[in-house]
Formats: sequence, structure tokens, C-alpha cells
Amino acid sequence: MGDSPDIVVADDEPSVLEGLCVLLESEGYSVRAARDGEEALRLCRERRPDLILLDAAMPRMSGYAVCAEIRRTDPDVPILFLTARDGEADELRGLAAGADDYISKTAAEAIKLARIAAALRRAGPGVSFRFGSCRVDAAQMRIIPQDAPERDITPRELAMLRLLAARPGEVLSRDFLITRLWGVDFDGGDAALSVAVHRLREKLGKDAPSVETVSRQGYRLARRA
Repeated sequence: MGDSPDIVVADDEPSVLEGLCVLLESEGYSVRAARDGEEALRLCRERRPDLILLDAAMPRMSGYAVCAEIRRTDPDVPILFLTARDGEADELRGLAAGADDYISKTAAEAIKLARIAAALRRAGPGVSFRFGSCRVDAAQMRIIPQDAPERDITPRELAMLRLLAARPGEVLSRDFLITRLWGVDFDGGDAALSVAVHRLREKLGKDAPSVETVSRQGYRLARRA
């Protein structure tokens, strides 16, 4: 696996497919999109991806059928189902076809990203990126400062670091961060975000000032002079 893991994403709903592609690309992944099961299978055969994200119910060829077909020749590539269904029978069907995980479409983006990162971590090394003077190891969920001990981070902290690092100098509103990190239905409000930022700053140590508070707006990654 290279510096930018290659993910094949398949969903027959254009808005869902576009949203997934934007989310994954914003996190540094290389994404190839498919609108149905047959196209997903073709993309996987053209070039083996590092991970496959499948909608369970698609025209022409279901996600279950795609998964079963891929598993005939490739027992190792991570396959995750992303579906609106949350019944136990559907989950068991996906796992029986050879899937590694089963993610609800209504899950918060941070949870989806954490599940994807976990699957990639099990399959091999993942991506890393810089945050201030620190290196962030997304596969091992660690912050690695230059002159201090390594520190564990949570999936939500990793997602926050990625959001800030991808937009240096840009103010990310509190509403934007809450939606991206907890989901649209979260009712914990600003207090949960403030606590999360405080804990992240503690782990960043001397890089804590890099996460700037913009009064009555949100947070941003300070541009380096």
C-alpha cells in the first residue's frame, strides 16, 4: 500500500456516492467511484484496490454478489458494506459473503473514517501526515512529536486533526466540526466540541497553539510563518 490508499466506492445513489468520494478524498485517500456492482467489480479487476466500500443493494449486481465474487480470488482485500439497512440478518449476510465490516449510512463521518482506517490498519500500513512539528500516524492512531513521547489519539481526534490539517488558515465553524465529528443528529452542542479540542491540545503539547480559537466562529490551524 502506498502513501495514498486506493479505495473503490460503489453506490447507486449519486448524492451518496459523491458525498463519500468528497469525504474520502478530503482525508487523503485516492478514490475510484462505481455506480453499480458490475462497475465496481470491473474497477477492482483493473487494479486491485487497498479497500472496497460497497452499498449492499445495487442494480445489475448487488454488493453481496460483488463481495462473494472478489473473495473467490482475493481473501485479503478489506471489504466494507455501507448500507441504510441495520437488520441483523442483513449484517450476517454481508459477513457471510466475506465482508470485514458493516457500517450504517447514518453513522457520523468520524465513525465511518475510523472503521475504514481500522480496516486499512489490519491490512497493512496506513497514511501519515504532518501537524505542526508532529507526525500523525493514522494507521497506529498516534501523535509523534519531535521531542516528546508518542501519544495515543482517538478516532474523533484523528478526524479533527485531518480536517484542520487539510485546511490550514481556514476557519472551520463549530457547526461544521460538530456535524463532521458527531453527525447531524448529535445534540451535545458546543460543550462536547470544546472538551474535545481541550483534550486534543493537551496531547499536542507545544503544538497546541497551532489549533487557534476564532471567537464566536470556530477553530483553525495556524499557518506557519
